[in-house]
Amino acid sequence: MEKEMDQSATTPPPEVDRGDITPSRSSSVNVAMNEADKRLEAMGYTPVFKREFSTWSSFSFAMSLCGVYASLMSTWVYGLQAGGAAAIMWSWILGGAGSLVLAMSLAELSSAYPSSGAMYTVLKYVAPEGQAPLLCWMSGYITLVGLVAGTASTEYASSQMLLTAVSIASNFSYSPTTLHVFGVMALLTIVHASINSLPTRWLNRLTSGYVIFHMSVLISACVCLLVKTKDKHSIAYAFTNFQPMSGWSPPGFAFLFGCLTPAWTMANADGAARISEEAKNPARVVPKAIASATTFSYAAGLLFNLVLVLCMGDDPSALLRSLSASSKQNSHSVKQPVALLFLRALGPVPAVFFTLAGFAVMNLVAIPGVQAGSRTIFTLARDDLVPLSRILRRVWSRSGAPVAAVWVYAGLVVTVNLLGLVSQTAISAVFNVCAVAFNVSYMLPLVCKMVYGRFERGPWHLGRWSFAANLAAVVWNGFVSVIFFLPTEVPVTGENMNYAIVVFVFVLLFSSSFWYTHGRHYYTGPGTQSKNNAQIAVTPVC
Repeated sequence: MEKEMDQSATTPPPEVDRGDITPSRSSSVNVAMNEADKRLEAMGYTPVFKREFSTWSSFSFAMSLCGVYASLMSTWVYGLQAGGAAAIMWSWILGGAGSLVLAMSLAELSSAYPSSGAMYTVLKYVAPEGQAPLLCWMSGYITLVGLVAGTASTEYASSQMLLTAVSIASNFSYSPTTLHVFGVMALLTIVHASINSLPTRWLNRLTSGYVIFHMSVLISACVCLLVKTKDKHSIAYAFTNFQPMSGWSPPGFAFLFGCLTPAWTMANADGAARISEEAKNPARVVPKAIASATTFSYAAGLLFNLVLVLCMGDDPSALLRSLSASSKQNSHSVKQPVALLFLRALGPVPAVFFTLAGFAVMNLVAIPGVQAGSRTIFTLARDDLVPLSRILRRVWSRSGAPVAAVWVYAGLVVTVNLLGLVSQTAISAVFNVCAVAFNVSYMLPLVCKMVYGRFERGPWHLGRWSFAANLAAVVWNGFVSVIFFLPTEVPVTGENMNYAIVVFVFVLLFSSSFWYTHGRHYYTGPGTQSKNNAQIAVTPVC
């Protein structure tokens, strides 16, 4: 494969008017960038993006997609409901380890086939030629659903965080309504889409400082909680105290639902791979960013979970009751038990500050989330996989960004969150399908890699541990994907039913039907629509 790529790369690429998107480069960096561009051309794509992301900014980008501090604040409720302290800790240790080994496997694949299509593009090279078009088609739509659901849940959680801070500041005299949450979410999504319409260098600068800000907030929160909490629990309590509240029998089974927290936190593990066409030396930089960011997030999440458990008080269920008791309509704040924990331990002013800090971090999760999602739409469009492809594969010359793809993606996010105005059960089903959709899109190339043996590794790889890591990732994440379809509470009612399976089956039926009615007549796989890839429009901005 490597030899074939090198030979293909010697063929001059088609002439493309790249406007002002060709950056000036030093000679040493220019060589690496030229090699990356040649590799991309060998995969069937014409380079159109500036390569602005360095090793550090790529790592920071990958870290921002995890957003441990804010992600834990938003999803801590799963472990709390699953069994309190012990469920929170062990679900993070086991579920996080499963997510970590998956991320390592994806990093290896990203090194071998670096493109903004990530696993969708990888699948072309590891699946049998006769099956690759159908598998890539299905993977493309499943990936897109996972990305939209993930970004929608991030924007929604960000809105909840902001309004929770306002509610605490008002001593709960203000109660956010569903319409308030949706309105703030829509405004935030517009802001984030506007930022993603800027040149790549601005996104590079924004993400570069993320790690320092995020870690400063995380460490400050941990220190304040440990200093101010008078009656802290012991380490033994954190790992042994199990208080099931889900109603499942046997109760120990319920702890698996706590794995939703690490799965959601590290769900978009290959998100950094989606900036491969905007990163310098992506075959090395991107996999290192994925592996190091996920490892760091796993360790930081374990520390933050431990601090929260030590400081949460004797009655975990009280964290689920108190905010809703403060206001009859405050149904959104109850999803933010960590904010209440801050309130109890630190008082209202610090609680508002750390909740707003979580809001800021969550925004910094959403911005690269929109970028990763829009790059995926751009990739699918240049392969003619989605409707309106001629428009969605356009790159604006002034910003060097696929602006149409950015705003269509933002529109999809807002549309999904419209469900929240109709039913919290419906919107929860879409959010829950995020981790499952990502897992399926990840497992497809990993299974093909192990079964068909067509994989040619890149400069970053797992060596002799590759097969074992891939197998562990597929087995664990396949298992938890089934768990994520189950309702988190019993007895099951219309309100607590998990309809994620309905959403996922709908996606499978839609994408497969669209394949048989349209796709199979013209779609031949990633990078094979040579006319489209050679003629990606670089549209001037008036």
